Amino acid sequence: MSSDVTPTLFQRYMNGNIVLQIVIGIAVGIGLALILPDTAQTAGLLGEIFVKALKAIAPLLVFILVMASIANHKKNQDTHIKPVLVLYLAGTLVAATTAVIFSFAFPTTLDLVANEVSQTAPEGVGEVLRTLVFNMVDNPVNALVTGNYVGLITWAVGLGFGLRHASDTTKEVMQNLADSVTAVVGFVIRLAPFGIFGLVANTVASTGFHTLLGYTHLLMVLLGAMLFIALVTNPLLVYLATRKNPYPLVFKCLKESGLTAFFTRSSAANIPVNMALCKRLKLDEDTYSVSIPLGATINMGGAAITITVLTLAAANTLGIPVDLPSAILLSVIAAVSACGSSGVAGGSLLLIPLACSLFNIPNDIAMQVVAVGFILGVLQDSAETALNSSTDVLFTAAACKRAENS
Repeated sequence: MSSDVTPTLFQRYMNGNIVLQIVIGIAVGIGLALILPDTAQTAGLLGEIFVKALKAIAPLLVFILVMASIANHKKNQDTHIKPVLVLYLAGTLVAATTAVIFSFAFPTTLDLVANEVSQTAPEGVGEVLRTLVFNMVDNPVNALVTGNYVGLITWAVGLGFGLRHASDTTKEVMQNLADSVTAVVGFVIRLAPFGIFGLVANTVASTGFHTLLGYTHLLMVLLGAMLFIALVTNPLLVYLATRKNPYPLVFKCLKESGLTAFFTRSSAANIPVNMALCKRLKLDEDTYSVSIPLGATINMGGAAITITVLTLAAANTLGIPVDLPSAILLSVIAAVSACGSSGVAGGSLLLIPLACSLFNIPNDIAMQVVAVGFILGVLQDSAETALNSSTDVLFTAAACKRAENS
């Protein structure tokens, strides 16, 4: 009899509302941290396992999906990748510019302390461009191991075009492999409530709520800029592309893609969710099968906001005057840098020293700003990922609907 009960409970869980399950996980995690903090820190192991699983499968997912989608693309089939790319780049630049405006309107300072962050970060534009080129030609196996999404995209595109000349059986195998990896990622995401429970319990038990309270103003500027992008500028771009009321589509993308991405904190891991949403929206499969994995790598409006706001906060803290031309240059640098940031949690923070270098802010100070970013990451990185991932679907849908109406 127990053998009949266990599958039923499992099926109920797997078919349940994942957002509600995650909310319950958060509530239980907070409760455990307040009542049994030592146990809560131990429960953090579940969160570490969840994050490690996401980081492990996400690079393989991007590589296989892009390669399979290009290999199975019909030669005479039109796609709408170019307008999607235009929207991606325009949206990221607008996001960075918006962050400058918010930072000027609501100036922010930081309580910089001697925190150390072990990760290294780029120190100049030349280094970033050099790293970009070398990442593109990285060994594909090493790119999979290190999560080098630029290299994975490059090799996946090359192999995908090569496989377009393969037999139909080979192409079918590639598609089956892509479906299998997508299914694995979908299963990992279904375990998000347990992972989020562990992450929340460990975070609250280790740092408490007071850590975030000291950066409330900065957090409000970051979240306010992201909300402005999600509810004002992104709808405007969609309207310019489709000439139709954008808000039904905007809210659908935020609800069905943004909420999940908020809790997984990984644009790459949210790819299966976005692909399923595109299918329900009846978009062109040849378009979204490429644009969604690509968007997880280069569509980084939320990351551009984070880089810009934290850099200007550092400049304000040090009393460095920032004129309009410098702010515009910062917007461009932040937008370009954000396109190369990682598709996993916290990927945008290590590009802050690059932006800080525009104002001659010492690297040790810049790395303290990065440390502040990690403190805010509980909410900032979640909101950033939600904006980035939901925008992938939004702009893909806008480009497809524009083509349908033309």
